[in-house]
Amino acid sequence: MELDFLIQLLVNGFIIGLLYGVVAMAFVLIYKSSLVVNFAQGEFLLVGAWACWWLLAKFSLPFYLAFIFTLIFMTIFGILIQLIILRPLIGEPIISIIMVTIGLSIFFQALMNWMFGVFVEPFPKIFTNESINLLGLQVQTIYVMSGLISLFIMISFAIFFKKSKLGLAMRATAFDQQAAQSLGVSVKQVFSAAWGISAIVSAVAGIVFGIVNGISSGIAFMGIKVFPAVILGGLDSVLGAILGGLVIGLLEHLAHYLDVQYLNIGNMIRIAPFYALLIILMIKPYGFFGTKDIERV
Repeated sequence: MELDFLIQLLVNGFIIGLLYGVVAMAFVLIYKSSLVVNFAQGEFLLVGAWACWWLLAKFSLPFYLAFIFTLIFMTIFGILIQLIILRPLIGEPIISIIMVTIGLSIFFQALMNWMFGVFVEPFPKIFTNESINLLGLQVQTIYVMSGLISLFIMISFAIFFKKSKLGLAMRATAFDQQAAQSLGVSVKQVFSAAWGISAIVSAVAGIVFGIVNGISSGIAFMGIKVFPAVILGGLDSVLGAILGGLVIGLLEHLAHYLDVQYLNIGNMIRIAPFYALLIILMIKPYGFFGTKDIERV
């Protein structure tokens, strides 16, 4: 019985880890293109989740239409944030831009609380079956869907960065902005595209979390919760973001199992990722795949 419980938790941890990896990719996408750590990433999840819920609850749209309209809205939302708020700060110290993203985080969380309230709102029912049998295990339907969506996004990212003109421009900008500009790449357009795509990916994750647990300001905490995955993988590594997300997802659920069965400490699922972050960074300060910056003096 204990083994079945452990396997169930690890399967859930793997699926949630894929979703963490997707959110971590959104972090990395912005950092690689503009060297900015977006501490408002969690609020992007929250805004996307509330936007989809509003379309479903207030207008009774089919889920697929609400989902599409939400992605369109979040694309515009991300681009406008970059154009209006962040583009004027190009050339300013990085710490100033990071502080602006922290301010955005506080502002959007307060705005969502003002618009929709502070209480948890359940998502309208989307699936007729709450769970499905997967290799003898009962797994929530939304978990399976989120795993498939996460894999689709990861594969799409790989194709996008290798085959598309914009993806190649983003890679060139991440490698060397000045060299990319000399080759005719519009760095400003790359920045806007990065924020737009990051907002889309965050919205997808926010909708999934909202379907599972209902929507509240707690969704924004996912931005901080995923940050250890970003650091573990390396801030500038997409592959590292995916691996870091999987590690955090599995570690959370393994810690929960040990806590329930043996330790009885409580809340280990929340604090275990940060313990792991401290230990791993002591061994690998740049994360699994982060670029080492060596300053010669």
